[in-house]
Amino acid sequence: QVQLVESGGGLVQAEDSLKLSCAASGRTYTMAWFRQAPGKEREFVAVVSSLGEITKYADSVKGRFTISRDNAKNTMWLQMNSLKPEDTAVYYCAARRSRSMSSILPTTISQYDYWGQGTQVSVSS
Repeated sequence: QVQLVESGGGLVQAEDSLKLSCAASGRTYTMAWFRQAPGKEREFVAVVSSLGEITKYADSVKGRFTISRDNAKNTMWLQMNSLKPEDTAVYYCAARRSRSMSSILPTTISQYDYWGQGTQVSVSS
C-alpha cells in the first residue's frame, strides 16, 4: 500500500501562484491531481504519465497549471499560476498501482488506486 501526502496549499489572492507537492511512499505509475470545491463533485485537474513525458489538463486550468514529477524522489508537483477564486478547493493527489492498459491517460476517479488526504487551496478575489 502506497501512501500519498500532499502539501503546499494555503490562502492566496487572485493572480497569485502556489506549488503543490505530493510525496509517495513507494513506486507509482500514472499520477494525477483532482480537486473538490464545497458542494461540488471531485473533478479532474491534471495527469502525468509514469515517466513524466505526457501530460493532460482540464480545460479550466490549461495554460495556468503545470504538472510534473520526479520518480527518483517519488514526488509529483502542481504549479498553479494566475489563480482564480474558482480554483478554491481541496486538492487531492492520486496514483495508479499498475500501468494503464490504454494509451489514453486516465482522468476519472475510479481509475486511481491511491489517494492523499487533500490540501486546501483558497483564492480570494
